[in-house]
Amino acid sequence: MRRTVTLSALAALLAATAAGSALAAGSAAPAAADRPHPRGTPLDKVPERGVLRVCTTGDYRPFTHRDPKTGEYSGIDIKMAADLAKSLDATPRYIATTWADLVGDLAAGRCDVGMGGVSVTLARARTVSFSEPYLTDGKTPIVRCPDERKYTTLEEIDRPGVRVVVNPGGTNEQFARAHVKKATLTVHPDNTTIFDEIIEGRADVMMTDASETRYQSKVHPELCAVHPDKPFSFSEKAYALPRGDAQFKEYVDQWVHLATHDGTYRKYEDEVMK
Repeated sequence: MRRTVTLSALAALLAATAAGSALAAGSAAPAAADRPHPRGTPLDKVPERGVLRVCTTGDYRPFTHRDPKTGEYSGIDIKMAADLAKSLDATPRYIATTWADLVGDLAAGRCDVGMGGVSVTLARARTVSFSEPYLTDGKTPIVRCPDERKYTTLEEIDRPGVRVVVNPGGTNEQFARAHVKKATLTVHPDNTTIFDEIIEGRADVMMTDASETRYQSKVHPELCAVHPDKPFSFSEKAYALPRGDAQFKEYVDQWVHLATHDGTYRKYEDEVMK
C-alpha cells in the first residue's frame, strides 16, 4: 500500500512539473520572427516623416536622369520611386550619389532605398539587400552604326587599336577591366556625355547594359546596339535596400511583384522609351 501511494505521489509531482514547464514555455518571449517589428525602420519612418529618401545617380538613362540645368529627375525608376513613395503615403526626395558611393550611402542611412538601374552583384549584396528583380539584363556593345558588324564578340573588341570607353565605379567598369586586356581602355568620368565620345570618333565601343544600349541607340541614331537580345553576360536589376530590415524588404518585394505584373512598370517604361 505504501509503495502504491509513493508511486502515485511521484506521478503527481512529475505531472505538475511538466505542466509548470509548459506554462513557462508558453509565457517565454516569442521567436524573433514573431516579435513586433520595432518602429524606426523605413516601413514606419517613411509614412511618419512623409518622405521616401531615394539615392540615385541621375546619369543612367532610361532609369534615372538629372537635368543639369533644372536639377529635375526623370526616368523609369524615378517614376517607380514616386509610385513606391505614394504607396507609403509619402513623396520622394532624391539624393544624389555616384556608382562608387551608392551602396555606402545606403548602408550609412543617407537614404531608404537605392534606385536607378542598379545591377544585383554579390559584392553589393555583402553590404545591402536587394528587392525582387524587376528586369533581366546583361552587358553588350554599343558602337557607331557603320561598325555594327565589326565588334560582335569580345575577341573582336579586345584587339590592339580598338578604343573602349567606360564610365567609372560600377559594373560597366568591372566588366570592361575583366575582359579588355589588349584594346585601349579609357575611363570617361561623365556617364551623361560618354556616348558623345563614340559619336565624335574619340572611342569605338562601350559595353554597358542592353537596356541602356537600346535607349541610347533610340535617342542617338548614329549609334547601334549590338545584339542586345544576346548580351555577353547575365544580370538582374533590382532596388537596393537597408540590410537586415526584413519587413521593409518584404514590403518592397510585394510592391515590385505587383508593379511588374499589373502593368505599372510597363506603363512607365513605355512613357520613357517612346
